[in-house]
Amino acid sequence: MNFLLNMKEALQSLNANKTRSLLTILGIIIGVSSVIALLSIGESAGDSITGEIESIGTNVIYILSGNDDEDVTNPKELTLRDAVALATSGRASDVAFVAPVFTGNSEISYTDQSSETAILGVTSTYQNVQNITMAEGEFITESQVEGRSAVVVLGPAIADNLLGRRSGIIGNSVRIGGYPYRIVGITEAKGGSAFNNPDNNVYIPISTAQARLPRGGAPDRVQYILVSVEDPEDADAAIREITAVLRSTHRIPPRSPDDFTILNQQDFLAVAASITNVLTIFLGGIGAISLLVGGIGIMNIMLVSVTERTREIGLRKALGARKKDILLQFLTESVLLSMIGGLFGIILGWIISIVVSQIAMQSGTPLDITVTANSVLLATLFSAAVGIFFGWYPANRAASLEPVEALRYE
Repeated sequence: MNFLLNMKEALQSLNANKTRSLLTILGIIIGVSSVIALLSIGESAGDSITGEIESIGTNVIYILSGNDDEDVTNPKELTLRDAVALATSGRASDVAFVAPVFTGNSEISYTDQSSETAILGVTSTYQNVQNITMAEGEFITESQVEGRSAVVVLGPAIADNLLGRRSGIIGNSVRIGGYPYRIVGITEAKGGSAFNNPDNNVYIPISTAQARLPRGGAPDRVQYILVSVEDPEDADAAIREITAVLRSTHRIPPRSPDDFTILNQQDFLAVAASITNVLTIFLGGIGAISLLVGGIGIMNIMLVSVTERTREIGLRKALGARKKDILLQFLTESVLLSMIGGLFGIILGWIISIVVSQIAMQSGTPLDITVTANSVLLATLFSAAVGIFFGWYPANRAASLEPVEALRYE
């Protein structure tokens, strides 16, 4: 029995039971579309997170307080003194700019509008490290830091939320933690997500933040220090220099572990890649379960079909059909059900991805979901495998029927 004849008979059989076939195909459609949509969302989320990290800059190094090493004794916090040491030390020649950051949550309000947000206490060098451009006004200056000035620079998104506009607001005042602050600048819109959206940032002088925002520890404590290097290839050398300077200022004995942690972009990218890979596998697993359920539906419908066509099978065998012919006939029907469902599943998965992408864009999340060839190929192969795997047992059962017993079946 040739392939075309097999296909013709399979189509005739499926057409004879339209409703049952459609319901079976629906299970495969849901499974395949789930695999494609969820894998695409997982991959796109990973790309979005990676893009956000890379947008920070490949030449930025993060210095954080603390170390997971249990052997650390008498750990010291990061302070402004550490930042000054890094900026002025001759041993840190690869360091371009040093930007200490003090953060704290506080309410920022304007007339009847208010928002609870993170306030960043920074110095003028923060602008250089983070490549911030100004839409209006100026960034925090050194004289404002030295004078503990009550001034604020707003991101455009927070300006829109509080004042209803992002231009012509220089000189207006907002209240942070109950204190009035004069707006001196609005940063240029960059866009981003909840993970990293500088458009929602609020900047005040670090000295003012340390005096007015809730804090604990040393008077000049900072949460972290940002360091930039001129050339990203110098990052490793800069990390060694930073380590030497901080160990000296913290008076850490030789062979004792650091009481601080240094991270560069590659560390963040590695962590993000690990998380997104797990996320993609998890989402793909959920879709695979849906496809598995559809495969069980195929097995069920094929077993019913074998039972209903027992006499037909007996007649075919009596007329000379071989076991291989019967096996291929029912296996073709199973695979055909699976592939038809897979085709429509690909289309539905593509539509779902477009809809989710549009919803994400409208909500301000830059999640550009695209259906990749890998996800389509994986879903198609998995769909065909489901048809073969779950169709094999019913097909083999049909092929193994004895002609005499099959003809006697009522």
